[in-house]
Amino acid sequence: MKTLFYPRLAWMGIWKNKRLYIPYILASMGMVMMFYIVAFLYTSKVLQSVSGGDVMQQMLGLGLSVISVFSLLFLFYTNSFLNRRRKKEFGLYNILGMGKWNLARIMVWESLMSAVCSLAGGLIAGIVFSKFAELGMVNLLHGEVSFMLTLGAKAILETLKRFSVIFLLLLLYSLWQLRLASPMELLRSENAGERPPKANWLLALAGVVILGAAYYMAVTIKEPIDAMLWFFVAVIMVIIATYLLFIAGSVTICRILQKNKNYYYKTNHFVSVSSMVYRMKRNGAGLASICILCTMVLVMLSGTVCLYIGTEDSLRTRYPRNINLDATAGSIDLLENRKTDEIRELAAQTIQMESGKDSAGSLKDNQETVDKSAAGGEGLQAENILDYRAAEFSGYINGGKIYTDDTGIYAFQAGSYSDIWQIFVVPVEDYNCLMGQEETLEPGEVLLYTTKAEYDEDSISINDGETMKVNKKVPEFVDNGVDAMQVIPSMYLFVPDLEETISPLEGLTTESGNQVVGLHWLYGFDLDCKDEVQIRIQDQLETSLSELSMSLEEGQEFYVTCEGVARERVGFYGIYGGLFFLGILLGVVFVFAAVLIIYYKQISEGYEDQSRFEIMQKVGMTQKDIKKSINSQVLTVFFLPLITAGVHLAFAFPLVYKLLILFSLTNIKLLIGVTVGCYLIFAFFYMLVYRITSKGYYHIVSPT
Repeated sequence: MKTLFYPRLAWMGIWKNKRLYIPYILASMGMVMMFYIVAFLYTSKVLQSVSGGDVMQQMLGLGLSVISVFSLLFLFYTNSFLNRRRKKEFGLYNILGMGKWNLARIMVWESLMSAVCSLAGGLIAGIVFSKFAELGMVNLLHGEVSFMLTLGAKAILETLKRFSVIFLLLLLYSLWQLRLASPMELLRSENAGERPPKANWLLALAGVVILGAAYYMAVTIKEPIDAMLWFFVAVIMVIIATYLLFIAGSVTICRILQKNKNYYYKTNHFVSVSSMVYRMKRNGAGLASICILCTMVLVMLSGTVCLYIGTEDSLRTRYPRNINLDATAGSIDLLENRKTDEIRELAAQTIQMESGKDSAGSLKDNQETVDKSAAGGEGLQAENILDYRAAEFSGYINGGKIYTDDTGIYAFQAGSYSDIWQIFVVPVEDYNCLMGQEETLEPGEVLLYTTKAEYDEDSISINDGETMKVNKKVPEFVDNGVDAMQVIPSMYLFVPDLEETISPLEGLTTESGNQVVGLHWLYGFDLDCKDEVQIRIQDQLETSLSELSMSLEEGQEFYVTCEGVARERVGFYGIYGGLFFLGILLGVVFVFAAVLIIYYKQISEGYEDQSRFEIMQKVGMTQKDIKKSINSQVLTVFFLPLITAGVHLAFAFPLVYKLLILFSLTNIKLLIGVTVGCYLIFAFFYMLVYRITSKGYYHIVSPT
């Protein structure tokens, strides 16, 4: 009997406080479930066997660390609510004769019971839903589905290991708080934090200034590379400002409302405002946490959903045509020799032969179809042909001059990473042919086009070469894969004579010994056929191009690479699908956290306000007045985080858009639609939580 004494006390404590413990255990189960699902997918052999699955698993590996850290912080935060509520009970036990060692044994059993329930329930739910998650991931990658239920032994062990450590740390922290507290402190713990924070006006002003600076930064940053560098700085500033405004600013607002007699001296406002002002330090921190979590969910979901929906747009930005050939030459002469004509002819022949195979089934079965295709009468044809020459190099731009890597200035004078550009020099005749224009240039003139950044000078020069006048800034040019792969901005210079422009750079090498300038001939085309046929054409082209490279004369440098959209599609869906899936999982985790914080905030405030409303009832306050006061208080503070999160999201939108440009996604209408949709859906669920928690608060303060 003595052996079960402490477990029984622990179980009775949990059961009597089930209004607090059940949500805590359910949230812990949710964290365990999410971690197991991600760990299971990270080690899934089914996912490994799907094209693009290895890429997706790398993305999920990042999610394991994020969920682990967030679970630790979040469970520490929510566990503080439990400790605060139980301290009064432990104080009574202490006064009745129990020493702190006895209380510690009760606390150990309570922690053990809640940990076992959380781990067991979370793992069972994770095992059940992990197969659905695996099917969803395979579906995102367009792979074959297997309906066999499997257990991830490694995932189970990793989940048990990490969360056992987390629950142990929670227990040690609770025991340390118990050790430091006196019996009177335990009894009075529920009344702690009543004193409002000092220097409210100063802290509120600091919050406004910091938030304004963060908003200004988000709106005024123009370059995507700057957006990437300053994004986390802006996030930290917004978090700090949000806490300052909700803690200090909310108290200031309450005091302003108290001075407004027309508002304050009303039954439904008087009680709510007067009670909030004394508890806003703790209440403000909770509201700020809810606001930050809501903002994180909205930014993450809108970004990842937009990336996944826009995968095809990003794919075509990275690969402008279905089949893309890039010939690298050692000299300009090789860009204009007969090898380029041979490659064009080789591509046409390969297309026709593969078209014949696709339509006839085999060469032997229907030779007539193959003959027609080879003759060009019927069959597959290259469309939307891309064909131009370009010299490319990177450089540091300052004062209308491009400094290349060999000068040393590139490395030592670049004050900002955004000052480094990728330069493409293209003959104006190739530009006219591609864009259907008839531009003409005099010697010393250039047409200019930039991506990811603006160039405001009216002239440009390379190192100490001739200064070239910018005749016109053209509005568009064809995408190329190099610009899409890089975060630095690109500049296209369309010149009347390619050889004359880059001749001063020939022979120059970087510190690593590489040529400063790379000479390229870019050739690509679209195909109106299935992915399987495109992959076959790409495979055949790669084989033929390899043979062509072997036929070059000694000393000639002319190498051709071949890339295709069809083959690379699985990799793109692996990356963006992984981000999308991870965004949903982390979004659910953050929503769990926000809902639980909201619930505990309402419950804890309900217990604190219970005695106040009892007094107000005794002096004549009716049930109707109590309900109005509750609605006034809940509406005042509950929707403030949602509204503030919407404001944060609106100001973060330009920054998020510039970050998505780095992922080759430039469809701003898609991002606007997804962002608005995510906010409206989230607001709907937020209101459902409001309905549930406000009822719980009302039943506590007015149970009759």
